Amino acid sequence: MVDKENHIYIVLSDTGTWFTKIIQLYTKAPLNHASIAFDPELNEVYSFGRKNPMNPFVGGFVKEDMRGGLFKDATFAVYRCSMSESQFLTIRNIVQHIERESHLYKYNLPGLLGVMMNIPVAPERAYFCSQFVASVFEQAGARLVPKCAALTTPSDLERSGALELMFRGRSNLPVSA
Repeated sequence: MVDKENHIYIVLSDTGTWFTKIIQLYTKAPLNHASIAFDPELNEVYSFGRKNPMNPFVGGFVKEDMRGGLFKDATFAVYRCSMSESQFLTIRNIVQHIERESHLYKYNLPGLLGVMMNIPVAPERAYFCSQFVASVFEQAGARLVPKCAALTTPSDLERSGALELMFRGRSNLPVSA
């Protein structure tokens, strides 16, 4: 029996919205949103972000459409992370659990302020995008960065030695990686 490689994809993006531009003023980083994808075609992508594309202040757990809406003209970096089957299944189960219980989860806006002050703010069932990504990997024993999830930024993820860059560019996302 041949071992199947297990990959999860981390998608970092810049949608160009005014909210993103405000975040960029502070971070000075080009990509300020992080998502988890379970397929190289990026059809199954999850994060914490806007529940309504027109309102950045109503957020929570979201399944994202990388080819439409806010992401239609976005800039992306897609990274691949190899892991054990057990880690892959753990991350998938955590995300599926959050999706089933999504009404109980909130966007961790105070956590963004905590990042600015280097103070972890991690209320139960609340995440900002990169905190979500770092947290589920950490829970699966596949830590991506050497800091707590509540202080992890998309730039921290971009510098992770556990990730392999597969694509960088504007909205013409790859159809396979």
